[in-house]
Amino acid sequence: MRTWIRSPLCVFDGFREVDADGVVVDGNRIAAIIAPDDPEPEDIDSVMDVSGQVLMPGLINTHHHFYQTLTRSLDCALDKGLFPWLQSLYPVWAGLTDEMVDIATRLACSELLLSGCTTSADHHYLFTDRCRNALDVQVGAVRSIGIRSVLTRGSMSLGKRQGGLPPDNTTQGTDEILHDSERVIDLYHDSRPEGMLRIALAPCSPFSVTRELMIGTAQLGADRSVMLHTHLAETIDENRFCLDRYGCRPLDYLEQVGWLRKGTWLAHGIHFDQSEICRLGRQEVGVAHCPTSNMMLGSGHCPVMSLQQAGVRIGLGVDGSASNDCSNMMQEVRQAFLLHRLHYGAGGFGHEQAMQLATSGSADCLGWPQIGRLEPGSLADIVLFDLDELRFSGAGNPLAALVLCGAHRARNVMVDGTWRVREGELSDGNLEELRARHRKLAAEIRQVQT
Repeated sequence: MRTWIRSPLCVFDGFREVDADGVVVDGNRIAAIIAPDDPEPEDIDSVMDVSGQVLMPGLINTHHHFYQTLTRSLDCALDKGLFPWLQSLYPVWAGLTDEMVDIATRLACSELLLSGCTTSADHHYLFTDRCRNALDVQVGAVRSIGIRSVLTRGSMSLGKRQGGLPPDNTTQGTDEILHDSERVIDLYHDSRPEGMLRIALAPCSPFSVTRELMIGTAQLGADRSVMLHTHLAETIDENRFCLDRYGCRPLDYLEQVGWLRKGTWLAHGIHFDQSEICRLGRQEVGVAHCPTSNMMLGSGHCPVMSLQQAGVRIGLGVDGSASNDCSNMMQEVRQAFLLHRLHYGAGGFGHEQAMQLATSGSADCLGWPQIGRLEPGSLADIVLFDLDELRFSGAGNPLAALVLCGAHRARNVMVDGTWRVREGELSDGNLEELRARHRKLAAEIRQVQT
């Protein structure tokens, strides 16, 4: 099928607003961008008039913890910084089951799709006796929802008895982790540009995994050509932990274990000095910027523009729903816009820069240049927003209005050439049933608090 999506209100191509009369989608690829003075495209099977809607690439989420949708706004974790926040929630999360992981993943992905997100990376690092096959469960869930995904085989191996932060019953041994990492790569990783699912390897953080695991994961990632992901430089506490345990700052530790290289992307990346920022740029490391989570936990401000200027690949992430507490990429765009306006000044960071972070910037962060932009040959991951709500009444610039006025729900969302959201509703799935199951399971896991 060749479809002409025509007459949009405006078009953002992943980098800037462009003058265009829509795009032609051929199968799962963008075949052409139609300029206003171009003749009508030929051999069109269908025409979709999107007058009044803003056309852009699908948004891309570079860091999430889907399972945390079950533990939003828990009393035990309110008003705490990262380390005490984690210590409050680890015992709760230890109660996760395969069913909980499945339903939490489906709900998070549904929420993301409705917000205009077409690709999401998830960092799942909790594998216990109650959910040993969490990643396999997630694969089934993301495939059923139809969102393009990077699922990471996360891990924790440094428990309290060894001087780490997580409880020992939430950790696994290095050999077990690496063996299972090989298994899921062999089963699920699709490295083709048009693939719908990629696997990455993601030891959780310096304070929850051993040096041995970091080194082994780096070697496995190189051998199997998969990307590496971890939390790094999120808080001052983490910097102190690395200095106390390893005798160096987090970035030096990352280099020692073989992770400072292209193909690595880091969550948060807040507490780097200028020399470290330059090192990250030289090695083409990526950073997933998570503004809402950083503000919620009081972690600090990611120096986005300094990182970009140094050559670091910066993408946007909503982070987990226990520190955000939602899975809405358009809201995250607005948060990034406001945060960096505050830091860089009114003329230092614009709405197009915020949108770029969530589209082409996030695609580059994940090493997936076929998504996150509207150009011939790109994958047909497309989102359309309308300006029909009261919040947009009186708006001038349509693209700016999405950011400034606070768009939060997409009108239509296409993933890989298939419409997954039509007229603001998911094309497949029963949201009421999903919500009911999710609420029931959330109530069950919350019982750990009491």
